[in-house]
Amino acid sequence: MATLKDVAKRACVDVSTVSRALNNSGYVHPDTKARIYAAVKELSYRPNVLAQGLRQGKRHTIGVVVPRLNLTCFSDIVQAVERHARERGYATLVCSTEDDPKIEREALGRLRNGFVDGILIAGTSGDSRLLRDLHSSGLPVIQVVRRQEPRLSSVVADFEACGYEAVKYLVRRGCRHIGLINGDGGLAPYRERYLGYCRALKEFGLEEITVSVDKPVNTFEYGYFCTESLLDQAPALDAIMAAVDVQGIGALRALKDRGLRVPGDIRVLSLTGHAIGDMLETSLTALEIPSAEIGKKAVQMLIEEIEAPEDARPPAQHLSFAATLVEREST
Repeated sequence: MATLKDVAKRACVDVSTVSRALNNSGYVHPDTKARIYAAVKELSYRPNVLAQGLRQGKRHTIGVVVPRLNLTCFSDIVQAVERHARERGYATLVCSTEDDPKIEREALGRLRNGFVDGILIAGTSGDSRLLRDLHSSGLPVIQVVRRQEPRLSSVVADFEACGYEAVKYLVRRGCRHIGLINGDGGLAPYRERYLGYCRALKEFGLEEITVSVDKPVNTFEYGYFCTESLLDQAPALDAIMAAVDVQGIGALRALKDRGLRVPGDIRVLSLTGHAIGDMLETSLTALEIPSAEIGKKAVQMLIEEIEAPEDARPPAQHLSFAATLVEREST
């Protein structure tokens, strides 16, 4: 493999001259530059991008850590991250953790040692200390969707408002027995949705109807079996709020199998909509968060911190985006 010295020898110039020509970091006479380019072509020289990045202190690569991509808001967020990072000259490395703290720790370790300039993370809440350590070592970290460490910047949605506004909407539609299919209360979005749900129930004098089953949370099966449990627990159930669309789709299937009409007998609403909800046989009403805007803003904040001088990095920022209610056939 050809080296910079080989190119310099072939072009009859110093190594420093080759470096200036290839990096456009100083003046090189056009004739000399032409000889250098000819030598590069003849020798099939390829620069060591990693070495360049280490010398410059930048790799122009960001890490993205999310729990999953299939049928979630994270797929839309990652697409927005990749698009806007590319526009700024940055590549992305994406890691999926399946909400396993061990996998998350391994992913963060690899990214930390893999020459990324910063990390966007939707964490499992399994190791806030590790996030703090990463940040204190000089590696910018921005939390996305899930805020677990208040000392680090975050870009999230107002999930408490989602829970609250969903109940208000269903009450306006005549519902009085509203069940909630949620998830791990240790994760901020689930906890906040539940708090909004409870606040609205108290305001309207309604009783809480919640349930969980021993299944992976963000799956069709979880939504299906939680719906069956809700129906057994509360025969008068007239509405179901599902934390995410995959749960809502499972709920629709369970209701159909029970012979219940949606929305004739019961209404179903998702608290975090995905594009697939609009394409179902019974399209799914949802609170839809602005995933593309969240991804774009997270990238902007991360690159701003990456490119800031070490002694002038921005303080922690916490941004929250409002969701939009999109009414469809299921309500």
